[in-house]
Amino acid sequence: MGKAVTLSASDLLMRLLAFILTLAAAIVIATDKQTKLVPIQISDSLPPLHVPLTAKWDQMSAVLYFLVTNAIACTYGALSLVVAVVNRGKSKGLWTVMIVLDALVVALLFSGNGAAAAVGVLGYKGNSHVNWKKVCNVFDKFCGQMAVSIGVSLIGSLAFLLLVIIPVVRLHRRTWSINN
Repeated sequence: MGKAVTLSASDLLMRLLAFILTLAAAIVIATDKQTKLVPIQISDSLPPLHVPLTAKWDQMSAVLYFLVTNAIACTYGALSLVVAVVNRGKSKGLWTVMIVLDALVVALLFSGNGAAAAVGVLGYKGNSHVNWKKVCNVFDKFCGQMAVSIGVSLIGSLAFLLLVIIPVVRLHRRTWSINN
């Protein structure tokens, strides 16, 4: 086995924070649903017909992808927290694998956040070039809850990113102090 690596409180705190934030983001988006009565004008001579329409997280594949990426990150966050506590920095090889997995989770979360944010911008502004109407003026609660979920997930992504950056900075400092 490799040399021991020091387990820091900051690592445990970042893992716990990343786990909690991605869990919260997944729960917030999974419970995001809003039904509204929307007036539909069939003919100019008839009054508008009020139809109940529902906005739900599973209606857009990008939002489903966002939920899945947060669920994967949350699961990994919980497992890595357990491994970090049990391992207590004993195995350098295991620590290296965890840093690589942390980087993969960052990439996964950033892609999920980007996909959900793109859908959110379309919902908020629409797209006049393809005649897509904005919907956040109608489904304001749904869009607000989605925005909160994306924000929480982004903070969770930053916690995972710090789990990659901090060991790199430590390694750089150690290498620099040895060479100078």
